[in-house]
Amino acid sequence: MLGPSKLMAFLATRDGARARAFYETTLGLRVLSDDDFALALDAGGTMLRIQKVPDFTPHPFTAAGWQVADMDDVIDRLSAAGVAVRHYPGLAQDDRGIWRAPSGARIAWFLDPDGNTLSLTAF
Repeated sequence: MLGPSKLMAFLATRDGARARAFYETTLGLRVLSDDDFALALDAGGTMLRIQKVPDFTPHPFTAAGWQVADMDDVIDRLSAAGVAVRHYPGLAQDDRGIWRAPSGARIAWFLDPDGNTLSLTAF
């Protein structure tokens, strides 16, 4: 039924201007619209709607992620922009914060300004 339909992704923010600066300037996503209710961005052809809410508690797990071709380059660029890769106790991450999944995928995590956990995956 929904197989041919385009997926939309949703996150939340307490501060729309701060979220816009992060997603547009730091991550380089194109803004589609920005109103009192949500910030809509183009994330590689998928609409990412960041809902503007008065309060919320971020999930303790990955909320959204990107498949990247060059993990090291993306981490270098995020680091240069002041974004820190997360390190998790008990997870065998390398010194850059990259974990190698049993499938062989390389995965790293970082937070947006609202504490949403975002990920990078290189297959």
